[in-house]
Amino acid sequence: MATHTAANLTSSETRVTECTEFPPNVHSPGLYSRNYTDSDNQLYTLPNLEIQMVLIFIITQAFYFVFRYFGVPRFTCQIITGIILSPTLLGHYEFYKNFLFNVNSQESLGLLSELGYGLFMFLIGVKMDLGMIKRTGKKGFYTGVACVVAPLVVTMAVQATLNAKMFSLTKHEQFELPFMTLLHSMTPFPVVACLLEELKILNSEIGRLGMSAALVSDTISVFLQLVGQIPRMGNETHDTRGMIKALAAAVGYIIVVIIIVRPVMLRIIRQTPENRPVKKGYVNMTIILVLLSGLLSHLYGQGFYFGPFIFGLAVPAGPPLGSAIEEKLNIFVSDVMLPIFVTTSAMRTNLWSLEHILTDSFAQINGILILVALVTKFIASLIVPLYCNMPFVDALSIAFILCCKGIVNLASYTDLRDSQTISESAFALAMTSVIVTATLMPILVNCLYDPSRKYAGYQRRNMMHLKPNSELRILACIHRSANMPALINLLDAACPSRDNPIAVHVLHLIELVGRASPLFISHQMQKKSTSSTSYSDNVILYFNHFVRENLGAVSLSIFTAISPPKYMHEDICTLALDKLCSLIVLPFHRRWSMDGSVESEDNSVRNLNCSVLERAPCSVGILVDRGHLGRSTSAVAPESSFSVAIIFLGGKDDREALSFAKRMANDSTISLTVIRLVAANSEACTDWDSVLDAEEMKGFRYNDVGEGFVIYLEEVVIDGPQTALVLRSMVDEYDLIIVGRRHMVQSQQTAGLSEWSEFPELGTVGDLLASPDINCRASILVVQQQRMMT
Repeated sequence: MATHTAANLTSSETRVTECTEFPPNVHSPGLYSRNYTDSDNQLYTLPNLEIQMVLIFIITQAFYFVFRYFGVPRFTCQIITGIILSPTLLGHYEFYKNFLFNVNSQESLGLLSELGYGLFMFLIGVKMDLGMIKRTGKKGFYTGVACVVAPLVVTMAVQATLNAKMFSLTKHEQFELPFMTLLHSMTPFPVVACLLEELKILNSEIGRLGMSAALVSDTISVFLQLVGQIPRMGNETHDTRGMIKALAAAVGYIIVVIIIVRPVMLRIIRQTPENRPVKKGYVNMTIILVLLSGLLSHLYGQGFYFGPFIFGLAVPAGPPLGSAIEEKLNIFVSDVMLPIFVTTSAMRTNLWSLEHILTDSFAQINGILILVALVTKFIASLIVPLYCNMPFVDALSIAFILCCKGIVNLASYTDLRDSQTISESAFALAMTSVIVTATLMPILVNCLYDPSRKYAGYQRRNMMHLKPNSELRILACIHRSANMPALINLLDAACPSRDNPIAVHVLHLIELVGRASPLFISHQMQKKSTSSTSYSDNVILYFNHFVRENLGAVSLSIFTAISPPKYMHEDICTLALDKLCSLIVLPFHRRWSMDGSVESEDNSVRNLNCSVLERAPCSVGILVDRGHLGRSTSAVAPESSFSVAIIFLGGKDDREALSFAKRMANDSTISLTVIRLVAANSEACTDWDSVLDAEEMKGFRYNDVGEGFVIYLEEVVIDGPQTALVLRSMVDEYDLIIVGRRHMVQSQQTAGLSEWSEFPELGTVGDLLASPDINCRASILVVQQQRMMT
């Protein structure tokens, strides 16, 4: 992990700066040659900087708008923008390099980009959870070790052979070659984390393995870099006392962070009440200390990023402190400052310098080492997962992910170029390797790996096809405590008994903020730890009480998934698949208050529900809590009666809803009413769906579905508006209404209603019942049967 610093140019009446000549020990962002005076453009520094930022933003967004359809990541578009603005293309024009990107303005842009990269490394440190290394399985650990050790060993052997026999290198180049080899071999954690987020597979099996392997690999790489820094500093300064002083300062800083800063951070978290934000003063003080740590690390010979990165590791990942810091910095750093850093780094590249590679021995040997390291890393990252019995396509995907280069590699090569460690042609070659891998690897992974493939419904996992008296496996998802009462009452209404048991798998979904790696906790397998962080304690207490009330009839397992909302469907579908669930119950994204008005709305929850409906490996139910179901503590208490209605129009979703309602007919305290809406002037249908509908309705017609009493009603309707009138007249008579989703199904009974549908995920009837225009106390369960592969 390396970075670079902006130039500190000395003041004089007239200065000349060349793109390939730098003052000693000064890193310069200068790209073009120009004679200028101090008075030039001083009044226009800020407008010039604003124009540069706008130009970078417009070009990057234009390329990304086109290339995103081909799977090209945003990072590649930022590099392409830098290449366009570099001496390779626009940099040849006098107006461009004399006015728009003159040396004076480049200093301001370089300083801004440097600050952006330092803050980015701080946020990466905040998000990194080093405790993941202890939780990493053998597959992730061995893959992480192999993907850095194998290319390092092989490339070291190759460079020793080539250096001795084929190339004539200077003593300085021979000394620097092992450090270049290490840079070519490393797999930085930030690069893999950003790539997986770009590919939207952070929560997948491949994503979790890639994050674990990258964390192990990065830890090894950072250790080797710190060790290698000692002889390198001695060779550059020839000052043993200064080298020892700088090393002691770095080690002392790390010790201070471990002994003082980390305990202070933990104390701040302990003083913050649960589910409350951390005080703003703590966040502001942390940011000030981060900037101060960058200054101190820079003064003692380390890159500006070193202090913030180590400081970030001391901040506990996740809420309340890590999430608060990320909330303040993430958008500005990731969307504004970091693209400037990537673009300005790429602006140093002059691809025309590649024509000199035939006369540059150091560039030639580096080209060979880059290729050898890439091939060796790919083979090592492929063999280890295959040895651990991973499918070939998945192993190939993880190999491509670990071979990708990104922002950390870019920063490392730029630092070497600015310090004149490598030539312009060697730098152009290294940048080419970054562009090629950062472009091709995401495209290849997109083509190879589809995380939803494993959810394909080749086996029937729904309620309709369960054997009589078999266990019903339900995955119940909750986002907040307010979801629990209605969910527990729904489970209670399903009448769990020893003859009809229920296996409940509760998944508490928490938004991932302030950490890079998603977290999945099985509270049954969780070991007691000394960590001050606990998850889902109230959920565990609430559902354990429900199990005690239904002893012997309900089995319970509780999980917590901490991940970004747009990836939560992966956790839900994977758990449903692993536990062989027949039904997933999701809370609706809208919440109503006691007076019937809409209390809150969360569109991220709605998007999650839609994603689950598309990919689920079993049937799905969306629970709309509008009243009685979520207010009481026990829906089917012996002293009360619970009214349930099922609206039946026909189709596989309605038959699935009917299968769930059958379980309620086993309890005498539940009043179950089946309302079949029949189209007027309908002819006898002989299609297979109609035959199945008639067969399913037989038991309800003759009250032969359980021990309870079932009311069967038929309503003849002409069209959708009449259906709406019927539904409006019955909403206050029931506590729960069950309907099938019937997505994209057209029928006479719902004609004209779909045009007014606000939430397609509820279907036409479900959307009508959940409409704010209907003020009812009945909650709604919308059921979709498992979608089978055709």
